[in-house]
Amino acid sequence: MRPTFLDHIVIIVKDLKKTKDFYSHFLGEPKEKYDDSISYQIGDTKIFFGLPYGEWQDTDKDKSGLNHLALGVRTLEELNQFEKLLNDSGIKNSGITVEKDSKIVRENSFGLMTQMVID
Repeated sequence: MRPTFLDHIVIIVKDLKKTKDFYSHFLGEPKEKYDDSISYQIGDTKIFFGLPYGEWQDTDKDKSGLNHLALGVRTLEELNQFEKLLNDSGIKNSGITVEKDSKIVRENSFGLMTQMVID
């Protein structure tokens, strides 16, 4: 037996308000909101962003923990719309770049690298 879907992911963040402000631009309002966490629904998968269970500890994303979150779109037009949304919102980003045959937009304004990739 193999799993047939990814139910949820939990990502610990330093600042829940900044996280909500960023992801709500393109994921809409959180599905669930609590004092210490929020969640969004993407297809069948929930993404939870929560505050640390103790004191926040900075880590090197290239040595341990979560390196980045990559969300997908199906067309270049959708990727262009995502880039425009970031730009219109004043969120610094890489613009559309090509890397290993994929077109991506990167953003890293609050410590979690987020990519939007064409699938």
